[in-house]
Amino acid sequence: MQIKDITNYIEELAPLSYAEDFDNVGLLVGNYNTEVTGVLVTLDTLEKTIDEAIEKNCNLVVSFHPIIFSGLKRFNGNNYVERVVLKAIQHNIAIYAIHTALDNVQQGVSGKMCEVLGLQNIKTLIPKKGTIKKLTTYVPNENADELRSKLFEAGAGNIGNYNNCSFNTNGIGSFKGMENSNPTLGEKGELTFAEETCITVTYDSFREGAILKALFNNHPYEEVAYETITLNNKNQNIGMGMIGELPKELDEKEFLSFVKTTFKTDCVRHSELLQKPIKKVAVLGGSGSFAISPAIKAKADAYISADFKYHEFFKAEKKILLLDVGHYESEQFTKNLLVDYLNKKFSTFAIILSEESTNPIYYI
Repeated sequence: MQIKDITNYIEELAPLSYAEDFDNVGLLVGNYNTEVTGVLVTLDTLEKTIDEAIEKNCNLVVSFHPIIFSGLKRFNGNNYVERVVLKAIQHNIAIYAIHTALDNVQQGVSGKMCEVLGLQNIKTLIPKKGTIKKLTTYVPNENADELRSKLFEAGAGNIGNYNNCSFNTNGIGSFKGMENSNPTLGEKGELTFAEETCITVTYDSFREGAILKALFNNHPYEEVAYETITLNNKNQNIGMGMIGELPKELDEKEFLSFVKTTFKTDCVRHSELLQKPIKKVAVLGGSGSFAISPAIKAKADAYISADFKYHEFFKAEKKILLLDVGHYESEQFTKNLLVDYLNKKFSTFAIILSEESTNPIYYI
C-alpha cells in the first residue's frame, strides 16, 4: 500500500479543494508513491510526534494542522518547524495535513463537535460558495440516456438529498465536418442538422475530473461540445461551522457545566449570562470568532468555539451566549474521527492514534 492510497481515501471525505485559500494542505513532506509501514494520526506534528512515529514504525503522519504554513527558506533547525521537518526527512517519514478541508465538510471537525454534544437536526452554519459547478453538453437524442447515466455514475446530479438530477431540452444542432473530420452523423463537407438533447447537470467541483472523463469516454461525437461554469450558489453541505439542537433545553449554568465536562477543559471563557434556556447551539472547531455574527443570525442560543479576543465577547450583545473552550479542546476529537474513518477502509493495516497531547496551553 502506498501513501497515495491513504491520502486518496482521506480526500474522499475532505477534498483538498475545500480548504481555505490561506491554508497549506496535502502531502507536505514525502512522496505519494512510498510504501506505507504504518500511519500515525495526530492533531499537530511536533518533534515528539515524529519520535512516536519512529517508535511505532509509522512512516506516514496524518496531521490535522499543517506543520508548514509559510515558505521555509532554510533548514537549520533554528525553530520547531525546521526541526520537525528535518527529523521527518532524516527518518523517511511523510507528513500529510488536512486542516480546513476537514473543517469544511459536515462529517468533519464541527460535525464531530455536534456528535459529542448530542446535537440533532444539524446543518452547516456558513455554507461555502464556489464549490458547485454546472456542465452543459449536447448529444444525439438516441445517446442521451446512456450519457446521462454515465454522468450520474461519475457523481454529477447530486443535490442535497436527491441524486440523478438533470435538466434536459430537445433541439436541433448543426455542424459541417472539415477535411480531416470523422463525423458520427452526416458526411464531412456537408452541413448536417441533428436532433439533439441538451443535458445540464450540477456537481461538486472536486468531481470535475471524473465527470469530464465520463463525458469524453461516452459521448459519440468526435468533437464534444460542452461548457462548464462555477456557480455562486451556497453549498448547504459544505462550509464552516455547524448548528443544531440539544435533545432537551438546559439552563445556562447547566449547559456551561455540560460543555466543560464534554470538552474536558479546565476553563470555559464565556460571555454574560442571559438568564434564558439553551436549546439551539452553533459550533466551530478552532479559531471561530468570525462566525459570531452568523451564529446570531441563525438564532443560536449559544456558540461554542475558541480563541475569542477580549473585545469579541462584546459582540454577543445580549443575543447569544459565547463559549471559548480552547483551540485544542475544540478540535481534540478530530484525530479520533480520522482514525475511525481510516479503519473502515484499512481495517487490517496499522492506523495508530497518537498518544501524545500536543496542546501548548496549560491551566493553573
